[in-house]
Amino acid sequence: MIKLSRLDGEPFVLNADLIRYVECRPDTFITLTTGERLVVAESMDEVVDRAVRYQQQKHMVPHR
Repeated sequence: MIKLSRLDGEPFVLNADLIRYVECRPDTFITLTTGERLVVAESMDEVVDRAVRYQQQKHMVPHR
């Protein structure tokens, strides 16, 4: 899960596993695997960085 902000500044949490692709048009659009599209305040690079960190951390958590 990654924390992002809507254009009005309202924070929300997104399941990064659902991200299909991210575009900069000039606002940042995130298209999910469900087909839903979100517009966020963060830059495309910031969204990608957070999603990559999430994936890295997810695989570093030991399974019990």
